[in-house]
Amino acid sequence: MEQVIGREHRIMDAALIANLERNTSFLASTSILVLAGLLTALGIVGSIDSVLQSFPFYEVKENSTFWVQVKILMLVVIYVYAFFALTWSMRQYGFASVMIGSAPSPEEAQLQPILKEKYIYASAKVIDMAGHAYNYGLRAYYFSLAILPWFVSPWLFIASSTLVVIVLYMREFHSRPYHVIHDYINYIDSCESKKDSPDETNQ
Repeated sequence: MEQVIGREHRIMDAALIANLERNTSFLASTSILVLAGLLTALGIVGSIDSVLQSFPFYEVKENSTFWVQVKILMLVVIYVYAFFALTWSMRQYGFASVMIGSAPSPEEAQLQPILKEKYIYASAKVIDMAGHAYNYGLRAYYFSLAILPWFVSPWLFIASSTLVVIVLYMREFHSRPYHVIHDYINYIDSCESKKDSPDETNQ
């Protein structure tokens, strides 16, 4: 956000926020379509149960149609949560675009350093919260896929949930993009620390 203040024209910054907002909007719209399909599936639970019984690993239980309804309702709850998280992320990205539009000019930032610091913190915090809400909605999609094997067997559900947790952990903390970005941030921090430290050669 400090770079935003240093630029006279912020068209690129607004376009980046708009792109993030479009990605969030796509997933929010998709969650509505998925919810429509799930609510429709509640009306044909008997047919779904008959299809599931043809699977080789399907565990037949008493009141099997009831458990199919429970699993579908669990998916409904997840996608309702995803919808609210994603739409909240959209709103926060909208707030961020307004913040970019109201950014102080480079001249104002030089004359009012406190205003500059307040703007940097507030705008970065709004974008950070929007990103967290987007991640929550995206994780809901991941875990909804983990529930699908539960229709066949609870053991498959345990395995798929474990797999989703591992995939999320590896992508968020051990993926190649993460390491590239992390190395870049460390380099920037080291440059800033060298800039702020006194010149030892002059001592």
